[in-house]
Amino acid sequence: MSHAEALIPVPEVEPGTAGPPCAYARLRTEAPVVKARLPNGETGWLISRYEDARAAFADPRLVRPLLSAWPPREGSDAPPPCLPTFLEMTGAHHERVRRTVLPLFGRRRLAFMEPRVRTMAEELLDTMVAGADGGVADLVASYAEPLPLRVLCATVGLPYEDREIYLPHTLALLGASGLTMEEVLAALYALQDYASDLISRKERTDGGKEAGGEDEDYIRLLLAEARRPDSEITRDDVVSFVVTMLMAGYKTNIQHTGNALLALLTHPEQLKTLREAPERTGTAVEELLRYVPLMNAINILVATEDLTLHGQHIRAGDAVVPVPASANRDPEAFAEPDRLDLTRTPNAHIAFGHGPHACTGGHLTRMQLGIAIQVLLERLPGIELAVAAETIPWDESTPLRAPARLPVRW
Repeated sequence: MSHAEALIPVPEVEPGTAGPPCAYARLRTEAPVVKARLPNGETGWLISRYEDARAAFADPRLVRPLLSAWPPREGSDAPPPCLPTFLEMTGAHHERVRRTVLPLFGRRRLAFMEPRVRTMAEELLDTMVAGADGGVADLVASYAEPLPLRVLCATVGLPYEDREIYLPHTLALLGASGLTMEEVLAALYALQDYASDLISRKERTDGGKEAGGEDEDYIRLLLAEARRPDSEITRDDVVSFVVTMLMAGYKTNIQHTGNALLALLTHPEQLKTLREAPERTGTAVEELLRYVPLMNAINILVATEDLTLHGQHIRAGDAVVPVPASANRDPEAFAEPDRLDLTRTPNAHIAFGHGPHACTGGHLTRMQLGIAIQVLLERLPGIELAVAAETIPWDESTPLRAPARLPVRW
């Protein structure tokens, strides 16, 4: 049977690991572009090699579909589309919004946020140490889980006290590949409605002012920009920003932080080197982003025209699924790719995608992870796992696999 005729399941992550699935090593060699049955029953072309995946993200013939419109449905039962998230915006609209939003994640803004993020990390660790039972604590519940949400609330302007409203919808969408269209739409509409209501509350509080200060949250800064007569963004774009940040900046960061800390704790010699040379944290963060998957196979693109890749004829309308977790372990792109090397440089991973739709908040994720590691090693230099690594329980409820608990001592 030819690869064009074959239909494989999406490779699954081995239990008790973050991935990537080992099966991708064979696919990179034997079938770098192969048709697969996706978790929601649809089909898509898996792209497993680094160069191919990188090119796919930047290919204008491959576009991200609206979550509310894929897979497509015809006839009167087709649902009204939701607002596009930043990943789904296209053309001039995307360029305008991206130009406005990028400065929020620039060096100046992140430098302003850094002390606040560091204070959050220090307070969480102080609380963890104070409440430790017999000198042992759970690093996930005490640190890896609460930190990303607090950072997201402080930067974006989400009320922490509203978390019981927006988090269930966010978590539902992160498992969207296994949901029915009705479930996806219900979560999307609910999240969109929440974001619009939150913005209305801030608009009433702001009283129509046009300028924002450096200490204001992202929502208020964008609303001030949207009110300008010559603004390139609208209120709807601010709603989309809130939804995008919840989908991309919450659970993904929680689970990647937990996985990254586990990777460090299971490589004590590399952890020791990093503790002795904290100035290398930036390089270590890049390697952790490459080595620990931010996602496995959940990047849906749709071909707008026919194209051929590695002899496979991809038709207009076909789903194409570049897999960063596989691409970042491609031996053609990285020497000894299955080895964690915190000194690896250069390190052109595609954990945040590539091209015009590369993750806007990638630098915020980098800063957050770097501070989480530095503060942990400063406060608890002797930290180690309190149990054997193979006994750690895992949260495997979404494609973003991560340890459910990380018992540590110091």
